[in-house]
Order: sequence, then structure tokens, then C-alpha cells
Amino acid sequence: MREREILDRSPQPYPSQSTRNWNPRLQLRTSNTRPTVKVGAPSMTRAVLNLLVIISVSHFRQLHSPTNIILLSLAVSDFLVGLLLLPLEIYRNTTCWYLGEIMCAVYYYLGCQIPFVSIGNIILISVDRYVAICHPLHYPTRITAVRVKLCVFLCWLWYGLYSIFYIQDQIIHLIKPDKDVSCLGQCSIIFSYVTGVADLILTFIIPVTAIVLLYMRVFVVAVIQARSMRSHVTFVSVQHPSKVKAKRSELKAARTLGVLVFTYLLCFCPLYCYTFIDINLIDTSNQYLLTGLFYFNSCLNPVIYTLFYPWFRKAVKLIITLQILKPDSCVTNIL
Repeated sequence: MREREILDRSPQPYPSQSTRNWNPRLQLRTSNTRPTVKVGAPSMTRAVLNLLVIISVSHFRQLHSPTNIILLSLAVSDFLVGLLLLPLEIYRNTTCWYLGEIMCAVYYYLGCQIPFVSIGNIILISVDRYVAICHPLHYPTRITAVRVKLCVFLCWLWYGLYSIFYIQDQIIHLIKPDKDVSCLGQCSIIFSYVTGVADLILTFIIPVTAIVLLYMRVFVVAVIQARSMRSHVTFVSVQHPSKVKAKRSELKAARTLGVLVFTYLLCFCPLYCYTFIDINLIDTSNQYLLTGLFYFNSCLNPVIYTLFYPWFRKAVKLIITLQILKPDSCVTNIL
């Protein structure tokens, strides 16, 4: 089977060995010490920012809406990037790997699952906004909290199982150790060109195409609705003021989440696109920029919430001042 080779230049106790690796997420693991530290230095900041989102949505009952449940799932995946993925990446790229083969498998498993779950959450957000804007009358019945929780659970379960596919060789090696392929202090993964192409289609082309098509439709309908509201605002506001407020709220939510989706694609797509064009990513100076951009997204979402969501600013204030420790703080009017 035809395979492409990439040189693993992370520090090793032995001369560098050739590893076959086409997955762009896994290529981020092959860099020298300085750039990796620059990429991973704010890992705790990412964790803290997303922890604020997790506490806000989980604690305050008014925020337990279907859309916010998806945002909560996205915050959890971004939180895990800062808490687990980046520290492990920094360790692997700044010293020899002495955490053992089990932790090596866990490291690569997280490196696949967490980005997968993030893109899955973005798809769910796009579907949520599509139904809310394009089929508003059906939204309360189709997009319920129970259904969204089930979709989020299935998203984590599916990508959790799918990510096992990428470490199957390491699992087999753990069951039946092969001393000939072992190298003390090295943590690498091997898979074929065909596997890389399948990964590109399943985790990039199909999801991104679906997201773009859904939000293009949302954008068109939102523009039409906005024009309609402006032309009939006087009559409708007198006869049905609650409907006007609801429509404006949905359009504002679509705009805010559209910014979130756009920034995610802006950080997510360049790495995949460049890897598709130039497979030997680690031999180019663009690696550091693309790596930083890829991981930078995990701390962008809380910033977006701060800029566009007054409820998040209010929730953070209550969290920082420890007001959430008071009895019945979960029923605070935060919207």
C-alpha cells in the first residue's frame, strides 16, 4: 500500500526515524521546542476561559436552552484542549517520551477525538440555527433540550469510537508487544495514505461543506426576514410586539453564532488545506503559523461570548464575585 513519509523531528534519544503520518492534526506534534512552547503557553488561559462558560451554562437555569447546551459541549472540548491536549503536546515536543506506550496512545486518541468533537458541535450549531431561522414554527417541537442532549451525547460517543481507528496499531502493539518496532523515548503513529484521504473526506470535506451550505441558507433567509421586519415594523410591533422581539432575538443569535462558526472555519481550514497541498508540512515555516491558528480557536469562543452575549458577562461577574455560592443563585435572572 502506497504511503507518504514524514520525518519526525521531535527530540529522541536515538537518531530520527521515519514515520508515516498524513493526518494534519497529528502533524502538529512534530516541531521543535521554541515554537511549540509559544503555541502551548496560554493553555491554562484557554482552560480557565472555557471553564467560565461551562460553569455559566451549567449553573444558571435560564441558560439551559438547546442552543446553549451545544455551546456547553463546545466549551468542554475547548477546555480539554487547554487542560490535557496542549500540555501533552508540549511535553512530547520538548523532551523524550517517558510516559509509556499507554499514555502515548491516549495522547494520540485525544489529539483525534477533541478536534472531531469540536467540528461535530459546530455542525450541530449550524443545524440549530438553520431550523430556528428557516423553520421557526417547527423549532420548539423539533429542537428540544432532550433531543439536543441526545445529539451531543451521540456526537461524543461516535467520535470517541471513530478515534479508536487511528490508534488501532498501538492497541495491537500493547496487546502483542513487538520489540523490533519499539523505540524508547519516542511516541509516534503510523497509518497509510488511504487512511489519510478517508480522514480528509470524513472529518473535513463533508462537515465543512454541510456547515457552509446550512449557513448560506440561514444568511439568505435572515436577510429576507430582516428586510421584511423593517418594512412592516410599525404594524407588526403594534399588533404582535412579542413576535417582533422573538424574531430579532433569533436573528441576533444567528449572527453571533455565525461569527463563532466563521472563526472556527478560519482557524480550522488553513491547516487542512495547506496539508492537502503540501503534505510535507513540517519542513515549512508555515507550520508554526498554522499550528498556532489551529489551537488559538479554543480560546476565541469565550471572547466571542463576552462581546456578543450580555448574559455571559453577567454570569462571569457573578462567578468571579462568588455570588453563585449563595442559595438559589441558579435561578438568578441573567437574561
